[in-house]
Amino acid sequence: MLGVIKLLFRYSGTNLQIRNMLLQWQTGIVKRIEQVTSNTRRYWVELPETASFDFKPGQFITLDLPIHEQRNKRWRSYSIASMPNGSNMIELLIVHLEGGNASAYIFNEIKEGSTLTLRGPQGVFVLPDIAQRDIYMVCTGTGIAPFRSMLRYIQEYEIPHKDIHLIFGTRTQQDILYRDEMEELQKSMPGFYYHPTLSREEWEGNKGYVHTVYERLATSMQPSIFMLCGWRPMIDEGKQRIQAMGYDKKDIIAELYG
Repeated sequence: MLGVIKLLFRYSGTNLQIRNMLLQWQTGIVKRIEQVTSNTRRYWVELPETASFDFKPGQFITLDLPIHEQRNKRWRSYSIASMPNGSNMIELLIVHLEGGNASAYIFNEIKEGSTLTLRGPQGVFVLPDIAQRDIYMVCTGTGIAPFRSMLRYIQEYEIPHKDIHLIFGTRTQQDILYRDEMEELQKSMPGFYYHPTLSREEWEGNKGYVHTVYERLATSMQPSIFMLCGWRPMIDEGKQRIQAMGYDKKDIIAELYG
């Protein structure tokens, strides 16, 4: 999965102590790896030093990988794809990027039983108040990871919500991530609607990019919030289009990957 490139902390003295505690490095053990597309894998990581790894759905962890002499150039951040459930096991969804040192190391060197150095949880891309507004979760590729965590959490704990639309963009049907799970979730969770869209394959579903999907769905101008997760071009275009629809920039929450 692509790395989160920026995170801003705001803290007082007490929050600084909490921040420092959260940023302590610990060892994770890779317990299971599953290849889900030609270039994407799911990694299940156990944290033996932590009895219960508590985090908010949508947050991420940072890995320290032996790919550079300078420590801060070894760090890569990945959203947690699993929901918080009181255990010390988390799931990561990682794509092998062409020319990416970090993903090349993970795909070539990390096996079941390998150890990883990580810290977290971190991040402010978390669930807003969804009881009063429709929510549009807009993502491409592995940007679905934080939304998968949120959706499983909403379902498991029966969080009150209005309509939730997951708009997932990718190239072909072979690249659709968590397809069976999202289709089943649409059947079992009232008010949840799943909208995969393909940019490079003809099929019976949505065609093209994610923007045309939410523009079609949100024409009634109901109170809504748009959560965007993906590459900068998608984020920037999304912000422009959503505001052109008449929504305020305060209605947009974005997580930028790159």
